[in-house]
Amino acid sequence: MTTDTGEPTLTVDELAARAGVTVRTVRFYSSKGLLPPPSIGPRRVGHYSQEHLARLALIEELQHQGMTLAAIERHLQQLPPDLSAHDLALHRAVVASWAPDAVETVTRAELERRAGRPLGEADLERLAAMSVLARTEDAFRVDPGLLPLGVQLLDVPVAHEAILAARTALIEHSRAAAHELSRLFRDAVAERDSQAVKSLSAHMQPLVVQALLTTFQRSLREELREWLAES
Repeated sequence: MTTDTGEPTLTVDELAARAGVTVRTVRFYSSKGLLPPPSIGPRRVGHYSQEHLARLALIEELQHQGMTLAAIERHLQQLPPDLSAHDLALHRAVVASWAPDAVETVTRAELERRAGRPLGEADLERLAAMSVLARTEDAFRVDPGLLPLGVQLLDVPVAHEAILAARTALIEHSRAAAHELSRLFRDAVAERDSQAVKSLSAHMQPLVVQALLTTFQRSLREELREWLAES
């Protein structure tokens, strides 16, 4: 079954497998109103969209941050109701950006199950180039937060070399921005005690990440608009 936009839908088992949780967890979140109900198809089978998958990943991330279900419900209610799967994935990336690194070691079968598709050697190389995963001797170390975005990028018609060049450019500019912002904040709290510095860091990091993401998105849209106008 597919959605109105032609995207394939997921059964509850497929949704749970892609998200790396149990079917019981999916149904528990649904019973609490954290996940919208699925569309009902033939034989009364529930079908879930990519938005469900992205929202489930966001809920899991918020739980990893230590938020209670009540706090997660309030957080989700504050989000615009029409967010796409891509928007939800970006929001999750912002939330995860100030959390400790969460990397899991999985087999290739588990990796493909979570990706929702077979992964050839070229796919694995592209995901590794995007720092989504790293090979070990007989398994893969994968960032579950980046995996859905990485899998979406596999279908983007961009050469492997271009991905590596883009990653290098992003890292260089991100480090330069982080260095300059760190210097500014260091100067701003130079006369304060260490506890005040830690408090400022805890409050500013998510705000800075959100600001950088928003600024980058707007800049990218402007660049693409100019590029398309010239073509």
